[in-house]
Amino acid sequence: MRYSRFVAIGDSQTEGMGDPHPLYECRGWADRLAEQMAALNPDLRYANLAVRGKNARQSLDEQLDVALSLEPDLVAAPLGMNDVIGRADLRVAVRPVLDQIYARLADSGATVVVSTFPNVARTIPFVRGVEARLLTLNDMMREFADEYGFILVDLYAAPVLTDLRAWSADRLHASPIGHQRFAAGAAHALGLPGSSADWGAPLDPLPQPRRVVRAARDANWAVQFFTPWLIRKVRGVSLGDGRMPKRPDLTPVVVPGQRTA
Repeated sequence: MRYSRFVAIGDSQTEGMGDPHPLYECRGWADRLAEQMAALNPDLRYANLAVRGKNARQSLDEQLDVALSLEPDLVAAPLGMNDVIGRADLRVAVRPVLDQIYARLADSGATVVVSTFPNVARTIPFVRGVEARLLTLNDMMREFADEYGFILVDLYAAPVLTDLRAWSADRLHASPIGHQRFAAGAAHALGLPGSSADWGAPLDPLPQPRRVVRAARDANWAVQFFTPWLIRKVRGVSLGDGRMPKRPDLTPVVVPGQRTA
């Protein structure tokens, strides 16, 4: 299908944190997908309303109406990861909010892309306690995809996303490799020309570090990234507070390496 109006909503994953961009600070998987689509259809217009730190309720209150007002024919809306690290009951409190979002997106007639989320328990120390919540959210994403006929990108089943090279230094946000693979998975799910079913294949293996090296690496990560995150969490502060979307309007997509007039 030839899409012409692509809108993305969500949190830091879809904003693109961990994947630097010279114009918007972040590039990310949705931008990469838009670039691939624009190479096939130069008339594509793209907006990205995602903002780091947003949960499902904030996406409903702050992003959904704006997204629908742009009359998209394709929407990227993988939501809920910030609710996994929260305290609300996912099925009782979060699922109804997500259902409001997804029901309205389905009613719009747009094609909608959602995803499961990678198994962060394989890459982040100290998060075993949220693994069950992550699996619950992934089950919910599969349910919404089935109920509403959405396109589902199964990131949880992608071996590449259990490799630290697919993650930035904070291990909370994908690296350029991770974002590229997510974009490739979405392209394949959408059936874009040139996409590959091998998008989730593992990277070439590296020698495994000794246990003491891994322990030192994890301790350094905890000091540099986990402790500041925990302090913000306790204080109720989000990196997205007061932040505006990077691409609030539908605009043409500049394809890297492609000349502009």
